[in-house]
Amino acid sequence: MRLAPSRKDAKGRFLNPDGGTAGQSLRNVLRMMRERGGPPWPNALVDPPQAPAPEFVPHGHASFTFIGHSTFLIRLDDGTTILTDPIFSDRCSPLSWAGPKRVRPPAIALEALPRIDVVLVSHGHYDHLDIPSLKALHARWQPAIFTGLGHAALMARHGIPDAVELDWGGEAVLPGGHRATYLPMRHFSARGLHDRSKALWGGFAVEPASGGRLAFLGDTAAGGHLDVIGRAFGGFGAALIPIGAYEPFWFMQAVHMTPEQALETQLQLRARTVIAMHFGTFKLTQEAIDEPGRRLLAARGSQDFRLPDFGGSITLPL
Repeated sequence: MRLAPSRKDAKGRFLNPDGGTAGQSLRNVLRMMRERGGPPWPNALVDPPQAPAPEFVPHGHASFTFIGHSTFLIRLDDGTTILTDPIFSDRCSPLSWAGPKRVRPPAIALEALPRIDVVLVSHGHYDHLDIPSLKALHARWQPAIFTGLGHAALMARHGIPDAVELDWGGEAVLPGGHRATYLPMRHFSARGLHDRSKALWGGFAVEPASGGRLAFLGDTAAGGHLDVIGRAFGGFGAALIPIGAYEPFWFMQAVHMTPEQALETQLQLRARTVIAMHFGTFKLTQEAIDEPGRRLLAARGSQDFRLPDFGGSITLPL
C-alpha cells in the first residue's frame, strides 16, 4: 500500500491528508489569543543527571535519548546517529528576545553530542526547524538533512545546503543504507504571516538496513491518516509520538493531540512501544507543565507507552 502524495489548493497551499485546509481561521486565532494563558510554568528546571547515551546498541535495536521537546538522539545498531527536529536555542521564535523560552536546558548540549550522521526535520515551525541549531550541526559534521517540500531553500539561504526534500510517501536512502519515508500528518507549516502552508509538514518512518522500523511523527493532530500509515507499513517496533500543546482543546485539536489521543495513535500505528515527546520544554499552550505526563500515565493502562526522563535513554527492539 502506497501513501498518497500531498495536494495543494488553488492558492498553492498544501492541504491536510483529508483534503482540508490546515490549521484554524483568523477569527479563531484571535479568540484564542483573548483567552488566559493557563497555569504558569516555572522559569527554569534542572533535571537529575542521566547515564550517557549508549555508544553501542544490539543488533535489531535502536536507542532513543530524549534531549527535550521533539529532539531525540537515535542510534541504530550499525552506529548511525540520527537527530530529530534539533532545537538547542533558548527560544523557539523568529526573535532572540521574545517568544517561547525553554524552561529546561537541552539534556545534552550540542557541543557534547556524538558525531551526527542524519537530521530529520519534520516541518518549518520554529520549535522544529531551528536555524541556529542546524547551522551549528552543519558546521561541525555536515550531516545529511531530510525534510518536507519547500524547506531546503530556507536552509540554503542560511548556509545549510543540500537538504533533501520529500513529498508524502517519498523515500530516501540514509547514510548506512537505511531507508526513510516522509509521512503525512495533520498539521501545517509556517515561518511568518504570509507563508502559511506553502511548505509541507510530516513525519518520518525509518527502516534500518538490519530490519524493523521506527516512526517519528513530528507534529500532528489525531485522524485517520495515522491508521493509513499503520496499515501501509504493517506496524512499527517503536514510535515517537507527541503528547503536549493541546489546550485549549477547541483550538489546538486541529494541529496537536492530547495524551489520550496519543494512546489511540499507538493503536492506529500498530506500534509495539511508544516514547512520548513534545512536552515539558517550551510553554506553547495553556496546559500545566506536568499535565501531559500525568494524563498519559493515568490513561495508558497496559499499553507500552513510555514517558522518558529528560536526558534518559531507552533501547528498544525494532
